[in-house]
Parts: sequence; C-alpha cells; structure tokens
Amino acid sequence: MSLVPGLQNSITLSIAKMYNTPILQYLKKHGQQLDYEIATATGIPLPSVRSSLSDLSARGEISSCRVTRFNDGKPVEGMLCRVAGSIPPSSPGRKPGAKT
Repeated sequence: MSLVPGLQNSITLSIAKMYNTPILQYLKKHGQQLDYEIATATGIPLPSVRSSLSDLSARGEISSCRVTRFNDGKPVEGMLCRVAGSIPPSSPGRKPGAKT
C-alpha cells in the first residue's frame, strides 16, 4: 500500500516508459512479435513489457491485438505487436496482376 495516493500508478508508468525505447527498437528490428517473445529476447519482465506495450499502443506508436495460441492443447493468451504504419515485406515469387 502506498502512503501517497497515485504514487504507485506514477511509478508503474515511469517503469513502463523506461522500457519503451528498447521495446520499440526491438520491434523495428524484428518485426511483428508476441509480448512474451519480446520479454524473453530483451530480458524485460513480462508485466513491464505488457505495460510498455499498452503505453506505446495508446500513443499510436505500435499496433497490437490480443491473440490466443494453443500449445499442446492449452490456450496461451498474448499480445501481438508491430510498429504502427509498417507493412511486412511481400513474399517472394510471382504476383497476380496486370502484366506490362
């Protein structure tokens, strides 16, 4: 319990903002990733990653959605994120369309 009202929330927000830059850099380098993949790769605790992702999403810097994946029949919920405005590169090979 915090002695000062709102202090815990401001501390949590400060910690989230502290991790925003390394998380954003990781997403720019590696593309679309799940929250637990980001936490594992960066060494940042998962609750802090989730808090930072929520902050980045609220500011419009990333796009995110909730996903449920099944590992050995068990549902695993997570947050799938990518840098806002980035479009994944097209896959190699022939594309349908008009020929010039």
